[in-house]
Amino acid sequence: MTAAELVDSIRVSLRDRANPALAPGQQAYMKSVMPFFGVKVPEVRTLTKQLAKGMRDTDELRDAAETLWRDATHREERYAALTLLALRPLRARLDMLDLYEEMIRTGAWWDFVDEVSARLGEVLIAHPVEVTQLMLLWSADDDMWIRRASIISQLKRRAGTDRELLTIAIESNSEDTEFFIRKAIGWALREYAKTDADWVQAFVVAHPELSGLSKREALKHLG
Repeated sequence: MTAAELVDSIRVSLRDRANPALAPGQQAYMKSVMPFFGVKVPEVRTLTKQLAKGMRDTDELRDAAETLWRDATHREERYAALTLLALRPLRARLDMLDLYEEMIRTGAWWDFVDEVSARLGEVLIAHPVEVTQLMLLWSADDDMWIRRASIISQLKRRAGTDRELLTIAIESNSEDTEFFIRKAIGWALREYAKTDADWVQAFVVAHPELSGLSKREALKHLG
């Protein structure tokens, strides 16, 4: 199957499953200018995986993801693009970083950014030297969503977390007043607390400039 055929199949499937009664509520919840078909995200993921099953050509899969993202008329097409990024042939690849950055900058909302950040984290694990340097740059970027991605890029690393990178990413943004940055800081610390609660508690004490939201999130499950 070519990229064009996959894109057409996904679009037809989304339109066939459209639920006009559900779509306005989805759009309102996401505060989205782009409309919805009214297809729930789990269903989008399932149908996308089914239609892409057996495809191994990384170029074709990437082309399909790019087309779905860039030419989307409805938000579910972008969810389908993100689902393609999660398929094994495209995961943990350095040559996907440019597309991840494009999606973060143009998506500019938490549902897109957080999903792309999960893929980013996989590349960080596979290529720590290269991606760490990029995350350090991103932590001071003008774009809030790029900075959020740098903060939450290590959510799944557990004991493999680079504490220096985590510290720099947080300290670079610790006084930011944006809700999504403050929430990201708390989320990153809360996740790492599952691995090293003492370190997180000490970090919060040593950084009184952290917002109340960040502190509450960081210490949420530590009693």
